[in-house]
Amino acid sequence: MVAERAFWLAWSKISGVGPVLLRRLVQEFGSLSAAWSADQQALGAVEGIGPQTLTVIQTHRRQTNPETLLAQHQQANPNFWTPADPEYPRLLLEVADPPALLYYRGEVDPLENQGVTPAIAIVGTREPSEYGKRWTEKLARTLAENRFTVVSGLAEGIDTYAHTGCLEAGGRTIAVLGTGVDLVYPPRNRGLYQQVLQQGVVLSEYPSGTQPDRVHFPRRNRIIAGLCRAVLIMEAASKSGALITARLANDYGRDVYVLPGSLDNPKAIGCLGLVNRGAQVILSAGHLLELLGAIPQLDQPAPSASAPIPDLPPDLATVLETLRQLTAASAQPAIGFDLLVQTTALNPGAVSSALLQLELLGLVSQQPGMRYLCR
Repeated sequence: MVAERAFWLAWSKISGVGPVLLRRLVQEFGSLSAAWSADQQALGAVEGIGPQTLTVIQTHRRQTNPETLLAQHQQANPNFWTPADPEYPRLLLEVADPPALLYYRGEVDPLENQGVTPAIAIVGTREPSEYGKRWTEKLARTLAENRFTVVSGLAEGIDTYAHTGCLEAGGRTIAVLGTGVDLVYPPRNRGLYQQVLQQGVVLSEYPSGTQPDRVHFPRRNRIIAGLCRAVLIMEAASKSGALITARLANDYGRDVYVLPGSLDNPKAIGCLGLVNRGAQVILSAGHLLELLGAIPQLDQPAPSASAPIPDLPPDLATVLETLRQLTAASAQPAIGFDLLVQTTALNPGAVSSALLQLELLGLVSQQPGMRYLCR
């Protein structure tokens, strides 16, 4: 059976099919492999697929072999995740438009991807004041010393000081790029990029060789916000790109904290506006830790593989037993829908129906990204 990630790749190559529509397809058909096989009428009934997009989809499906496409793509891009992969960052699956492909380089930490190690974003202006630089480094060091992962965008200014402060404290940092993971922008941060690869990971939704483009950087802000439990805005002018990250963080239910600034500093006006709209002010490094300490921990379920299976219809019993066996054999707390389909050898509709009934019985719960765990 062709891996589900091949279909994420194939669908992502279709013009007019973006992350939001991909999520709708998964919700409608249970998986993108099932959507790939769906007839024209079924696809046309999905919200967001009009006649023009449907024609493009039909043409692309006729001309594309997902398995061949995956093999070719991996030659230049060996390291990437899709939402079908268990390694895909858990928190990013919660946003409305997670990247279909997330490329990476560096040292991957499974606990970060599972959300066990909390990640905090630090972003702001590319031309910070000395005050902004000093406090960015100070807070990044504090977070690293307290085992938070620091996330930023490897840009000039605040991003650079965020990564540097974290690295100097021996912490882990994630850099989200607006280029391919093999390119460094700005070029002067090449040395910093190499340090990040040693003490963290570089991420991008763009394949290798993708050059910087001004439209890429605002889009990568959603990945920064989606990966994190909270976002720190250090200094930001009234039209700063960091305010896009703050808005997205609010949309995703993340906390937003700001470094207080002066009315005389144009680069603080954006932060002051955020305070006026409800963002919390950072009063000290210790105060920031207090604020972060109030964020609820993510649930870490530990399902039992030894509990007896109740008297269930055959399909339900098969799915439940398979889920328990996969959970026991995996380091992941939740198991993807497509892996369940492959392992049970049932059709996707039967597995989906069984899971729904098991949820109603209180035996299974669904997690973001079409993942399931035993209760």
